[in-house]
Amino acid sequence: MTIDAHFELSYPGFSLAVDVCLPSRGVTALFGPSGCGKTTLLRCIAGLTRAARGRLFVDGEPWQDDDHFLPTHRRPLGYVFQDANLFPHLSVRRNLEYGRSRVPETARAQSVERVVELLGIARLLQREPGTLSGGERQRVAIARALLTSPRLLLLDEPLAALDVARKQEFLPYLERLRDELEIPVIYVSHAPDEVARLADHLVVLDAGRIVAAGPLAETLSRVDLPIRLGEDAGVVLEATVAEIDECWSLDRVEFGGGSLWVRSCGHLSGKRVRVRILARDVSIALERCEGMSIMNCLPARVLELAGEWHPALALVRLQVGETTIVARVTRRSAAALGLVAGKAVWAQIKAVAVIG
Repeated sequence: MTIDAHFELSYPGFSLAVDVCLPSRGVTALFGPSGCGKTTLLRCIAGLTRAARGRLFVDGEPWQDDDHFLPTHRRPLGYVFQDANLFPHLSVRRNLEYGRSRVPETARAQSVERVVELLGIARLLQREPGTLSGGERQRVAIARALLTSPRLLLLDEPLAALDVARKQEFLPYLERLRDELEIPVIYVSHAPDEVARLADHLVVLDAGRIVAAGPLAETLSRVDLPIRLGEDAGVVLEATVAEIDECWSLDRVEFGGGSLWVRSCGHLSGKRVRVRILARDVSIALERCEGMSIMNCLPARVLELAGEWHPALALVRLQVGETTIVARVTRRSAAALGLVAGKAVWAQIKAVAVIG
């Protein structure tokens, strides 16, 4: 399934003009600053906002074009807002049953038991929404949406109202949904940690326009239009825990370019994890260096150089095995090292954060 979307609309002081094809698997994050059009785009996909000029095809089926407009209640999607919007007079179980009742029995793709287990809400079934924490309410809201057997799940900043500790408790449940269900998810967020941990595909909006779109690692490694998740440019890689050094509380993780030592996060050997490498934590050398505190040194090839936000700085795109990473250096250092596309170098990675 593919999701082909084209929407144009205007409000006083704001306009949206997007044309994008989204993948049929995994989590697509709509990312950007407040007011950039993320939620407006999501509402257009849901049919809650009708664009003056719009086209939406899901797996080749027209949900909206010049001749059709499928109303929201007829679109096979689940939508979870920032506010869980549970029925306050119904128990958790009855909220779930309401979602399931909207689908004919022969069309039900998810069982209550499976969804309850995935989201860890078995102990909440007899409780009323008013007695739940914010994170518990959102898990119930997602469970209810899944029980409508959607072909597409839309999540509009579901963690926005949670504090940092509650977010960390919640994120593993979203990771399970991403990894174990085949329902494509479109996830609106302006929180860099959520995007880095959950997204497979990234769409970056600014002032109602798409400025970048593509697979997460590929999009973050661009130096012509560096995308910053939070404080700095950098990439997010999929890796596997290959070795655990309990003495020094370190793990060695393998990825498509070699392996890295990272701080241990308690994962078992063989566990799939994501690691984030910031451009500021990568330095470049012409020869492999010994006798340094930097533990990770990998052979690389320069792909591309580009300017940075300050005229003294440059971003260097590096190929490390099958993987692309980004380094920030001064332009003076780049000149001294003779960095040009194709040059063989060593990438020295000072610190890597395991993010999930």
